[in-house]
Amino acid sequence: MTSAITTREVKYVAKDGTELIGYFAAPSSHIPVAGILVAPEWWGRNEYTEQRTRELAEHGYAALAIDMYGDKKVTTTSAQAYEWMMQTFAEPDTIVNRASAALETLAQQDEVNPHTLGAIGFCYGGKVILDLARSGAPLQAVVTFHANLTSQIPAQEGKVQAEILVLHGELDSMVSLDDVAHFREEMHAAKVEHAVIIFEDAKHGFSNPLADERAKANNVDLGYNAEAEKQGLAAMYELLDHHFKTQ
Repeated sequence: MTSAITTREVKYVAKDGTELIGYFAAPSSHIPVAGILVAPEWWGRNEYTEQRTRELAEHGYAALAIDMYGDKKVTTTSAQAYEWMMQTFAEPDTIVNRASAALETLAQQDEVNPHTLGAIGFCYGGKVILDLARSGAPLQAVVTFHANLTSQIPAQEGKVQAEILVLHGELDSMVSLDDVAHFREEMHAAKVEHAVIIFEDAKHGFSNPLADERAKANNVDLGYNAEAEKQGLAAMYELLDHHFKTQ
């Protein structure tokens, strides 16, 4: 792991004119490295997302925690999170346009090799990066944690460039095992290289240590699972390292 990293905020603008503020972290290195997008849960670009971004930098990746709502808005209230998230569903292109702007911004950073790009996403952020991959974005590896797996525009054969890893909780009441099965059918039909790992006794939000607190405060079915978090992160780094550190 890399001990020294640098961090900064990066402003960028989506096609719809929304001003977005990402959080960038990279190892202190003179050699450009692979860039990884980090798409947040529906709470917004919060400290948890920034923590994951710094961890990626410590592992030798340049990473950008993306802002999907504008002005790096964050909340701990599910009603507000839902409102902001649904605003990004109002127009069919909003999610991909904002995520694409973030990917272009990541690729433009001096610390990043623009030819080696990946993405990870949590919950709503998982959907964001899956839709980005479905759009044909130049991603080589995508990893989702307890993601919304459905899309109005299914993957098409020959369009998805990324290898996809889905990490899912067995007890997730928000994204069912049937949803997972339908996602796999979609990926098989489009001939996308993919894998799914189901973690026993894990709920939606299993990777976030604050999930239990958020569940209690908002009366929603979330739950932190330390073992699933550990195994999920290990699987994530295995895929990223396979694509970006063994070339």
